[in-house]
Amino acid sequence: MRRTLVATGLAVLLLAPACADGRGAGGAPAAGTPTASRQDPDQVARTLASLRRVDDLPLYEMTYVGDYDPTVGVPGATPPSPFGCSLFAALADRDRPLFARNFDWEPNPALVLRTDPPDGYASISLVDISYLGVAADPAGDRRLLDAPLLPFDGMNERGLAVGLAADDGARADPVPGRPTVGSVRILRLVLDGAATVDEAVGVFARHNLDFAGGPALHYLLADATGASAVVEFVDGSMRVDRRRDPWQALTNVPTVGVSDRDLRRDHRYGVLATELDRVGGALDAAGALRLLAAVRQAHTRWSVTYALRSGEVRVVTAGGGIRDYRLPMS
Repeated sequence: MRRTLVATGLAVLLLAPACADGRGAGGAPAAGTPTASRQDPDQVARTLASLRRVDDLPLYEMTYVGDYDPTVGVPGATPPSPFGCSLFAALADRDRPLFARNFDWEPNPALVLRTDPPDGYASISLVDISYLGVAADPAGDRRLLDAPLLPFDGMNERGLAVGLAADDGARADPVPGRPTVGSVRILRLVLDGAATVDEAVGVFARHNLDFAGGPALHYLLADATGASAVVEFVDGSMRVDRRRDPWQALTNVPTVGVSDRDLRRDHRYGVLATELDRVGGALDAAGALRLLAAVRQAHTRWSVTYALRSGEVRVVTAGGGIRDYRLPMS
Protein backbone atom coordinates (compact mmCIF):
# COMPACT_ATOMS: atom_id res chain seq x y z
CA MET A 1 0.00 0.00 0.00
CA ARG A 2 1.46 3.33 -1.04
CA ARG A 3 2.42 5.53 1.91
CA THR A 4 4.48 8.65 2.56
CA LEU A 5 6.68 9.55 5.48
CA VAL A 6 7.14 12.93 7.11
CA ALA A 7 10.43 13.73 8.86
CA THR A 8 11.39 16.53 11.20
CA GLY A 9 14.62 16.95 13.09
CA LEU A 10 15.96 18.48 16.25
CA ALA A 11 19.12 18.22 18.26
CA VAL A 12 19.55 16.75 21.70
CA LEU A 13 21.57 14.13 23.61
CA LEU A 14 23.52 11.02 22.76
CA LEU A 15 23.48 7.24 23.15
CA ALA A 16 26.13 4.52 22.44
CA PRO A 17 26.63 0.53 22.02
CA ALA A 18 27.46 -2.39 19.32
CA CYS A 19 25.17 -4.94 17.61
CA ALA A 20 24.26 -6.58 14.32
CA ASP A 21 26.18 -7.68 11.30
CA GLY A 22 24.70 -7.44 7.84
CA ARG A 23 27.35 -9.62 6.28
CA GLY A 24 25.24 -12.66 7.04
CA ALA A 25 22.77 -11.10 4.62
CA GLY A 26 25.20 -11.44 1.78
CA GLY A 27 27.85 -8.85 2.58
CA ALA A 28 28.90 -5.58 0.98
CA PRO A 29 29.24 -5.35 -2.80
CA ALA A 30 32.64 -4.44 -4.16
CA ALA A 31 31.17 -3.11 -7.39
CA GLY A 32 28.87 -0.16 -7.96
CA THR A 33 26.12 -2.09 -9.72
CA PRO A 34 22.92 -2.57 -7.71
CA THR A 35 21.29 -5.98 -7.87
CA ALA A 36 17.95 -5.36 -6.15
CA SER A 37 16.58 -2.43 -8.13
CA ARG A 38 13.56 -3.06 -10.35
CA GLN A 39 13.13 0.66 -10.98
CA ASP A 40 12.88 2.59 -14.21
CA PRO A 41 15.43 5.38 -14.82
CA ASP A 42 13.12 8.07 -13.49
CA GLN A 43 12.55 6.13 -10.25
CA VAL A 44 16.29 5.63 -9.84
CA ALA A 45 16.91 9.34 -10.32
CA ARG A 46 14.18 10.28 -7.83
CA THR A 47 15.51 7.80 -5.26
CA LEU A 48 19.09 9.03 -5.44
CA ALA A 49 17.95 12.67 -5.50
CA SER A 50 16.05 12.14 -2.22
CA LEU A 51 19.28 11.35 -0.33
CA ARG A 52 20.25 13.96 2.23
CA ARG A 53 22.61 14.09 5.17
CA VAL A 54 20.82 14.91 8.43
CA ASP A 55 23.36 14.16 11.17
CA ASP A 56 27.10 14.02 11.74
CA LEU A 57 27.08 10.27 12.54
CA PRO A 58 26.92 10.51 9.51
CA LEU A 59 23.20 9.73 9.17
CA TYR A 60 21.37 10.02 5.87
CA GLU A 61 17.73 9.78 4.81
CA MET A 62 16.46 8.36 1.52
CA THR A 63 13.07 7.49 0.04
CA TYR A 64 13.14 4.46 -2.23
CA VAL A 65 10.86 5.07 -5.23
CA GLY A 66 9.65 1.99 -7.11
CA ASP A 67 10.16 -1.72 -6.71
CA TYR A 68 13.02 -3.99 -5.70
CA ASP A 69 13.65 -7.71 -5.54
CA PRO A 70 14.20 -8.62 -1.86
CA THR A 71 15.59 -12.08 -2.71
CA VAL A 72 18.61 -11.23 -4.85
CA GLY A 73 22.15 -11.42 -3.53
CA VAL A 74 24.45 -8.59 -2.54
CA PRO A 75 27.91 -9.61 -3.83
CA GLY A 76 31.09 -9.46 -1.79
CA ALA A 77 31.84 -9.82 1.91
CA THR A 78 34.05 -8.33 4.59
CA PRO A 79 35.34 -10.13 7.69
CA PRO A 80 33.05 -9.44 10.64
CA SER A 81 34.07 -8.10 14.02
CA PRO A 82 32.35 -8.52 17.40
CA PHE A 83 29.23 -6.54 18.16
CA GLY A 84 26.25 -6.45 20.52
CA CYS A 85 22.77 -4.90 20.85
CA SER A 86 19.99 -4.21 23.33
CA LEU A 87 16.31 -4.43 22.38
CA PHE A 88 12.99 -4.47 24.19
CA ALA A 89 9.26 -4.25 23.62
CA ALA A 90 7.17 -2.43 26.26
CA LEU A 91 3.64 -3.68 25.67
CA ALA A 92 1.57 -3.14 28.81
CA ASP A 93 -0.15 -0.01 27.45
CA ARG A 94 -2.36 -1.50 24.73
CA ASP A 95 -2.91 1.94 23.19
CA ARG A 96 0.80 2.74 23.03
CA PRO A 97 2.92 -0.41 22.58
CA LEU A 98 6.57 0.45 21.92
CA PHE A 99 9.61 -1.26 20.40
CA ALA A 100 13.10 0.09 21.17
CA ARG A 101 16.69 -0.81 20.40
CA ASN A 102 20.33 0.20 20.63
CA PHE A 103 22.47 -0.66 17.62
CA ASP A 104 26.01 -1.27 18.85
CA TRP A 105 28.60 -1.54 16.12
CA GLU A 106 31.48 0.10 14.28
CA PRO A 107 31.51 3.85 13.37
CA ASN A 108 29.89 3.48 9.96
CA PRO A 109 27.50 5.77 8.09
CA ALA A 110 23.82 4.93 8.50
CA LEU A 111 20.66 5.50 6.51
CA VAL A 112 17.03 6.03 7.48
CA LEU A 113 15.26 4.33 4.59
CA ARG A 114 11.64 4.76 3.53
CA THR A 115 10.28 1.98 1.31
CA ASP A 116 6.82 1.39 -0.13
CA PRO A 117 6.94 -1.59 -2.50
CA PRO A 118 3.91 -2.07 -4.77
CA ASP A 119 3.35 -5.60 -3.47
CA GLY A 120 4.28 -5.11 0.19
CA TYR A 121 3.85 -2.90 3.24
CA ALA A 122 5.41 0.54 3.52
CA SER A 123 8.12 0.70 6.17
CA ILE A 124 10.86 2.74 7.74
CA SER A 125 14.13 1.04 8.61
CA LEU A 126 17.73 1.75 9.53
CA VAL A 127 20.62 0.53 7.41
CA ASP A 128 24.37 0.50 8.02
CA ILE A 129 25.36 1.46 4.49
CA SER A 130 28.96 0.32 4.89
CA TYR A 131 27.61 -3.15 4.11
CA LEU A 132 26.71 -1.88 0.67
CA GLY A 133 30.29 -0.76 0.12
CA VAL A 134 29.17 2.86 0.35
CA ALA A 135 31.53 5.43 1.86
CA ALA A 136 30.70 8.32 4.18
CA ASP A 137 29.84 10.50 1.17
CA PRO A 138 27.37 8.32 -0.76
CA ALA A 139 25.81 10.98 -3.01
CA GLY A 140 24.99 9.46 -6.40
CA ASP A 141 26.26 5.99 -5.45
CA ARG A 142 23.98 3.51 -7.21
CA ARG A 143 24.77 0.88 -4.59
CA LEU A 144 22.27 2.70 -2.40
CA LEU A 145 19.62 1.09 -4.60
CA ASP A 146 20.38 -2.15 -2.72
CA ALA A 147 19.70 -0.50 0.64
CA PRO A 148 16.28 -2.20 1.07
CA LEU A 149 18.08 -5.54 1.34
CA LEU A 150 19.83 -4.79 4.63
CA PRO A 151 17.52 -3.37 7.32
CA PHE A 152 19.01 -3.77 10.80
CA ASP A 153 15.73 -2.81 12.45
CA GLY A 154 12.45 -1.34 11.26
CA MET A 155 8.67 -1.02 11.47
CA ASN A 156 6.02 -1.34 8.78
CA GLU A 157 2.67 0.38 8.26
CA ARG A 158 0.81 -2.39 10.10
CA GLY A 159 2.77 -1.73 13.28
CA LEU A 160 5.08 -4.75 13.09
CA ALA A 161 8.64 -4.07 14.27
CA VAL A 162 11.71 -6.30 14.14
CA GLY A 163 15.33 -6.01 15.22
CA LEU A 164 18.32 -8.30 15.53
CA ALA A 165 21.24 -8.98 17.87
CA ALA A 166 24.22 -11.30 17.88
CA ASP A 167 23.80 -14.78 19.35
CA ASP A 168 27.16 -16.47 18.98
CA GLY A 169 25.85 -19.90 19.96
CA ALA A 170 23.09 -20.02 17.35
CA ARG A 171 23.15 -22.50 14.48
CA ALA A 172 20.56 -22.67 11.71
CA ASP A 173 20.62 -26.00 9.88
CA PRO A 174 19.01 -25.90 6.42
CA VAL A 175 15.68 -27.63 5.88
CA PRO A 176 15.37 -29.23 2.41
CA GLY A 177 12.98 -27.46 0.10
CA ARG A 178 13.10 -24.07 1.78
CA PRO A 179 14.73 -21.05 0.10
CA THR A 180 17.81 -19.67 1.83
CA VAL A 181 18.12 -15.98 2.68
CA GLY A 182 20.69 -13.94 4.58
CA SER A 183 20.36 -13.35 8.29
CA VAL A 184 19.70 -9.63 7.82
CA ARG A 185 17.75 -10.00 4.56
CA ILE A 186 15.04 -11.88 6.44
CA LEU A 187 14.08 -8.58 8.12
CA ARG A 188 13.16 -7.15 4.72
CA LEU A 189 10.92 -10.12 3.96
CA VAL A 190 9.25 -9.67 7.36
CA LEU A 191 8.71 -5.92 6.99
CA ASP A 192 7.36 -6.25 3.45
CA GLY A 193 5.09 -9.21 4.05
CA ALA A 194 4.01 -9.61 7.69
CA ALA A 195 1.39 -7.63 9.61
CA THR A 196 1.60 -9.51 12.92
CA VAL A 197 4.08 -11.42 15.03
CA ASP A 198 2.44 -14.68 13.99
CA GLU A 199 2.84 -13.82 10.31
CA ALA A 200 6.45 -12.77 10.89
CA VAL A 201 7.23 -16.07 12.62
CA GLY A 202 5.72 -17.75 9.56
CA VAL A 203 8.14 -15.86 7.29
CA PHE A 204 11.06 -17.11 9.37
CA ALA A 205 9.66 -20.66 9.32
CA ARG A 206 9.45 -20.70 5.52
CA HIS A 207 13.12 -19.85 5.00
CA ASN A 208 16.53 -21.18 5.81
CA LEU A 209 18.84 -18.53 7.29
CA ASP A 210 22.43 -18.13 6.21
CA PHE A 211 24.71 -17.03 9.05
CA ALA A 212 27.86 -17.41 6.92
CA GLY A 213 30.14 -14.38 6.78
CA GLY A 214 28.94 -12.83 10.04
CA PRO A 215 27.91 -13.61 13.58
CA ALA A 216 24.85 -15.75 14.13
CA LEU A 217 21.78 -13.76 15.13
CA HIS A 218 18.53 -13.86 17.04
CA TYR A 219 15.54 -11.57 16.61
CA LEU A 220 12.89 -9.66 18.56
CA LEU A 221 9.46 -9.11 17.01
CA ALA A 222 6.52 -7.04 18.28
CA ASP A 223 3.28 -5.79 16.77
CA ALA A 224 0.49 -3.27 17.30
CA THR A 225 -1.71 -5.80 19.14
CA GLY A 226 0.87 -6.08 21.94
CA ALA A 227 2.20 -9.46 20.86
CA SER A 228 5.95 -10.14 20.83
CA ALA A 229 8.34 -13.03 20.36
CA VAL A 230 12.02 -13.88 20.20
CA VAL A 231 13.14 -16.08 17.30
CA GLU A 232 16.29 -18.09 17.97
CA PHE A 233 18.11 -21.04 16.47
CA VAL A 234 18.99 -23.73 18.99
CA ASP A 235 20.93 -26.87 18.01
CA GLY A 236 20.20 -26.06 14.38
CA SER A 237 16.43 -25.61 14.73
CA MET A 238 14.26 -22.51 14.93
CA ARG A 239 12.67 -21.88 18.30
CA VAL A 240 10.18 -19.19 19.27
CA ASP A 241 9.88 -17.65 22.74
CA ARG A 242 6.61 -15.74 23.01
CA ARG A 243 6.26 -13.13 25.72
CA ARG A 244 4.80 -14.05 29.08
CA ASP A 245 5.22 -10.65 30.75
CA PRO A 246 4.06 -7.16 29.75
CA TRP A 247 7.47 -6.72 28.13
CA GLN A 248 10.13 -8.72 26.32
CA ALA A 249 13.85 -7.97 25.99
CA LEU A 250 16.82 -9.25 24.04
CA THR A 251 20.56 -8.67 24.28
CA ASN A 252 23.32 -11.05 23.19
CA VAL A 253 22.48 -14.02 25.36
CA PRO A 254 20.09 -16.82 24.32
CA THR A 255 16.61 -16.67 25.85
CA VAL A 256 14.86 -19.87 24.73
CA GLY A 257 14.81 -22.34 27.60
CA VAL A 258 16.83 -20.00 29.85
CA SER A 259 15.47 -19.05 33.26
CA ASP A 260 14.71 -15.43 34.06
CA ARG A 261 17.25 -15.55 36.88
CA ASP A 262 19.99 -16.64 34.50
CA LEU A 263 19.01 -14.08 31.87
CA ARG A 264 19.36 -11.29 34.40
CA ARG A 265 22.99 -12.28 35.02
CA ASP A 266 23.71 -10.51 31.74
CA HIS A 267 24.28 -6.90 32.77
CA ARG A 268 22.35 -5.18 30.00
CA TYR A 269 19.46 -7.63 30.14
CA GLY A 270 19.33 -7.22 33.91
CA VAL A 271 19.14 -3.42 33.66
CA LEU A 272 16.37 -3.64 31.07
CA ALA A 273 14.40 -6.22 33.04
CA THR A 274 14.64 -4.35 36.33
CA GLU A 275 13.33 -1.10 34.85
CA LEU A 276 10.65 -2.77 32.74
CA ASP A 277 9.43 -4.58 35.84
CA ARG A 278 9.43 -1.32 37.78
CA VAL A 279 7.24 0.46 35.23
CA GLY A 280 5.05 -2.57 34.62
CA GLY A 281 6.04 -2.81 30.96
CA ALA A 282 4.71 0.65 30.02
CA LEU A 283 7.08 3.29 28.61
CA ASP A 284 6.76 6.23 26.28
CA ALA A 285 9.49 7.12 23.79
CA ALA A 286 11.29 9.43 26.22
CA GLY A 287 11.33 6.79 28.94
CA ALA A 288 12.45 4.13 26.48
CA LEU A 289 15.35 6.29 25.32
CA ARG A 290 16.41 6.87 28.92
CA LEU A 291 16.44 3.12 29.43
CA LEU A 292 18.42 2.59 26.25
CA ALA A 293 20.90 5.20 27.49
CA ALA A 294 21.33 3.16 30.69
CA VAL A 295 22.58 0.18 28.64
CA ARG A 296 24.50 2.10 26.00
CA GLN A 297 28.04 1.06 25.16
CA ALA A 298 31.00 3.00 23.84
CA HIS A 299 30.16 1.82 20.34
CA THR A 300 26.40 2.43 20.23
CA ARG A 301 25.70 3.96 16.83
CA TRP A 302 22.01 4.71 17.15
CA SER A 303 19.05 4.24 19.45
CA VAL A 304 15.55 4.09 18.03
CA THR A 305 11.99 3.80 19.28
CA TYR A 306 9.04 2.61 17.19
CA ALA A 307 5.50 3.41 18.36
CA LEU A 308 3.60 0.42 17.05
CA ARG A 309 0.16 2.02 16.84
CA SER A 310 0.85 5.68 16.06
CA GLY A 311 3.75 5.09 13.65
CA GLU A 312 6.04 7.56 15.39
CA VAL A 313 9.76 6.85 15.11
CA ARG A 314 12.54 8.60 17.01
CA VAL A 315 16.22 8.07 16.16
CA VAL A 316 19.01 9.26 18.45
CA THR A 317 22.53 9.04 17.04
CA ALA A 318 25.91 8.68 18.71
CA GLY A 319 26.63 12.25 17.70
CA GLY A 320 23.81 13.56 19.84
CA GLY A 321 21.19 14.31 17.19
CA ILE A 322 17.52 13.38 17.26
CA ARG A 323 15.36 12.73 14.21
CA ASP A 324 11.60 12.28 14.41
CA TYR A 325 9.52 10.52 11.75
CA ARG A 326 5.95 9.38 11.33
CA LEU A 327 4.94 6.34 9.30
CA PRO A 328 1.25 6.53 8.34
CA MET A 329 -0.39 3.34 9.62
CA SER A 330 -2.92 1.25 7.74
